[in-house]
Amino acid sequence: MKSKNKTNALLLVFLSAGHFLFAQIDEKATKETKILYQNLKTISKNHILFGHQHALEYGHGWSNEPDRSDVKSVTGSHPAVVGIDFSDFSGRSKEQVEKAKEILRKNVIATYERGGITTVSWHFNNPASEGGFYWKDGISAASMALIKPGGSHHEQYKGILKTIADFAHSVKAKDGKLSPMIFRPFHEFDGGWFWWGKPHTSREDFIAVWQFTVSYLKDTLGVHNFIYAFSPDNQFNTTQEYLERYPGDNYVDLLGMDDYADFGRDGKYDLEAGLKKLKIFSDLAIQKKKLAAFTETGLESIPNPKWWTDVLLKTLKAAKLELCYVLVWRNDSTSPTHYYAPFPGQVSESDFIEFYNDSFTWFENDIKHIYRLKMKNPEKN
Repeated sequence: MKSKNKTNALLLVFLSAGHFLFAQIDEKATKETKILYQNLKTISKNHILFGHQHALEYGHGWSNEPDRSDVKSVTGSHPAVVGIDFSDFSGRSKEQVEKAKEILRKNVIATYERGGITTVSWHFNNPASEGGFYWKDGISAASMALIKPGGSHHEQYKGILKTIADFAHSVKAKDGKLSPMIFRPFHEFDGGWFWWGKPHTSREDFIAVWQFTVSYLKDTLGVHNFIYAFSPDNQFNTTQEYLERYPGDNYVDLLGMDDYADFGRDGKYDLEAGLKKLKIFSDLAIQKKKLAAFTETGLESIPNPKWWTDVLLKTLKAAKLELCYVLVWRNDSTSPTHYYAPFPGQVSESDFIEFYNDSFTWFENDIKHIYRLKMKNPEKN
């Protein structure tokens, strides 16, 4: 396990004369959100944070237990980055929406108060048709054109964004500060499985909705504790393809990618291709002075006992990448096979501990005071 010196060591950015080194798109972002952004950028130069989706809401064989995560059960530390989802903020009854908001509010505040980081995906239920967030032929409507400014469902969409804004304003911790969140809307948009995917919406409509979403949240609704993440799937091979639906530097803080296919899905590995894609947007982020992250990956059921070190860690170290975090998908509470992080007794448990102990990877115990501006020794012993 990590030494006490190692777990207490935290890189925190020194900002000479009080100036921030990398510009966020929201000039009015809260102090804590700005500090988080800067520290994530600096962490990415020499380390990477580990994240897990729905880590504290439930895990393999359990749900709704305080201060529990499968990652903590294995390593003694929660993941540094905890994923939540706004999926229940629309297409539900008012009572269901409020219940979902309360559960997530406690989760986000607790993560902030422990010194962890929250990232938010959005499996957005189609506001103009049945079918949920997936595209279902004969059921789903191509709704990006309908929710953009001037569209038939634009006012409805504004109401949904108001629900998100109300939540963002509610995550106030005991110190009186709002908990920052990395907001990642319309992810995997280059595939066709979601209703906002490339086959179902034009480039122009996608960009129009993205730009409106960001502007409305921060400029009209006053949300200033979001870092905005742009996250396609792995359906690109060049910088030009990656940027095909990019809404512009004024509307994105973080460049990411979701990639399961190159990292072992269905027994198929193409780590060279995966690394090439990571390098494409990592280099873009360096060029644009943005953050970059491996926003989703993983191997369902983790049948490869050395996946963490031989596949994931080796790839992340194989080139000069500047990624602030890597996040694996959720551990279902009831399914015997749908999990992406180990739990006690799982075949990759010992390899995951090796992954945890590596000086390159940082977990929640390694990032104390990430919302403060201090210079501390960034290296792990």
